[in-house]
Amino acid sequence: MSMRTHYCGLVTEALLGQTVSLCGWVHRRRDHGGVIFIDLRDREGLVQVVCDPDRPEVFKAAESVRNEFCLRITGLVRNRPEGTTNANLNSGKIEVLAQQLEVLNPSVTPPFQLDDDHLSETTRLTHRVLDLRRPQMQNNLRLRYKVTMEVRKFLDANGFIDIETPMLTKSTPEGARDYLVPSRVNAGNFFALPQSPQLFKQLLMVANFDRYYQITKCFRDEDLRADRQPEFTQIDCETSFMNEQEIRDLFEGMIRGTFKNVLDVELPNPFPVMQYSEAMGLYGSDKPDMRVKLQFTELTDVMKDVDFKVFSAAATMEGGRVVGLRVPGGGAMPRSEIDAYTQFVAIYGAKGLAYIKVNERAKGRDGLQSPIVKNIHDAALNAILEKTGAQDGDLIFFGADKAKVVNDAIGALRVKIGHSDFGKKNGLFEETWKPLWVVDFPMFEYDEEGGRYVAAHHPFTAPKDGHEDLLETDPGKAVAKAYDMVLNGWELGGGSVRIHRADVQSKVFRALKIDAEEAQLKFGFLLDALQYGAPPHGGLAFGLDRIVTMMTGAESIRDVIAFPKTQRAQCLLTHAPSEVDEKQLRELHIRLRNVEPAVKAS
Repeated sequence: MSMRTHYCGLVTEALLGQTVSLCGWVHRRRDHGGVIFIDLRDREGLVQVVCDPDRPEVFKAAESVRNEFCLRITGLVRNRPEGTTNANLNSGKIEVLAQQLEVLNPSVTPPFQLDDDHLSETTRLTHRVLDLRRPQMQNNLRLRYKVTMEVRKFLDANGFIDIETPMLTKSTPEGARDYLVPSRVNAGNFFALPQSPQLFKQLLMVANFDRYYQITKCFRDEDLRADRQPEFTQIDCETSFMNEQEIRDLFEGMIRGTFKNVLDVELPNPFPVMQYSEAMGLYGSDKPDMRVKLQFTELTDVMKDVDFKVFSAAATMEGGRVVGLRVPGGGAMPRSEIDAYTQFVAIYGAKGLAYIKVNERAKGRDGLQSPIVKNIHDAALNAILEKTGAQDGDLIFFGADKAKVVNDAIGALRVKIGHSDFGKKNGLFEETWKPLWVVDFPMFEYDEEGGRYVAAHHPFTAPKDGHEDLLETDPGKAVAKAYDMVLNGWELGGGSVRIHRADVQSKVFRALKIDAEEAQLKFGFLLDALQYGAPPHGGLAFGLDRIVTMMTGAESIRDVIAFPKTQRAQCLLTHAPSEVDEKQLRELHIRLRNVEPAVKAS
């Protein structure tokens, strides 16, 4: 008989009366006075194995096994006794009566019980191999595999070719911080690990591959958050001779099909489309969570002449903004919750959180409760009530500051209230999948610190038709052929139609204060290639880790990556990054300055 005939989790009543050979790990061993039960686990699930004293050799071996021993068991599939079935298992109606038990490998005592749901992330990442044995992690990584298979099938059916691009490439300072790799052969020179295959995929379009894709690692040496990693995986795609609408339609179909085939979830057809200006205006975010039924009310013009200086100063400053956020039924919110929200918005730079409780709207000023009402004239109060549509029992929060602070703070507050118990109880949140396209991004953002424009997406994004002249006359007003796919407040992917003409690309570089010499030095290979009849082209990239995180409902993308880094960009399993010896450094022509000792991975 072969070493294994079936997976543990796939043994069902269809195999009753048959002899099977199973291999797996001891999930739990239970001694029930003369009969030993072993829950044997493999990647497909659990099966209950019974070892009875009638087979002394088997019973003796079973007495010695402990959790996580690796076993091979041969036995007879039979019905479980009445009243002992387990509806939660595929194999829950049967058990295997062991006829042979072989210990393939014993195990030391594991540092934790695999079904403990309260493990710290440090413990899990330090003992990642054991953590990955847990059913939840097995399911997460298998779902990830299914997603990549669906994506590959879709792209293959639509004529895309999988082409690898270099991992050792040129450092391009536009964008996030690069991971650098010193060159031994070319002393003093460095490669960079790619932040994305952006330039290479454009070159592949110039080279007439027409439709390219790659599921590839990208690297960014940036500050880490729950949805960021130093290395992450991108579904990277590029097409030739397709316009913006055609590209969006194609990839919307890919995501819709993937959700249907992997989760059996029907996403809307078509996805709603929202302009960037509307997203920022109503939600303060270019990736709004549309499950939350709260919107901003624009009050900047209304507040220019009120006595409340916080509002009037923000309303009259350049780039200032005042908004209201009406919370239906929010008047019932206890003061402690309002205070907690005030502390919360401070994280985003807000200096406070003004509010008005609407007790009785019909009473005008007297029906409102708030420390700020006395400093706001009647016309402004009426406008607030009118524009927000506030009813009795509602609460209105206000944000007043530079637009970025208001958008970040009140945008985050909107989501927090929506997701809170209060929000869910009061119908301010809908538990569903809410995708949308956000389109018409600005070409540039102004960097106050650097005193110049920087690319909002990247400098190879094409301007909207008719906006080419603005690149030189008024870059701040130029709109890009750029689009992001957003789902439940996360950016799943983003892309753009690219610049395919060298003269337009040069205009963008000039708007970014990159002169011809610097452009040639950094991007000469792209500019040169564009001169050989480059086709119109565009594409986008999806964050695979994010898609899978959302699908599994995981806490962070670390739960859908086999061997992730911590928020300190360390691998607790292998203790990377680590020091290297002097000989290696010498070969790379590197001498270390005196540096503060690194915090050891704990």
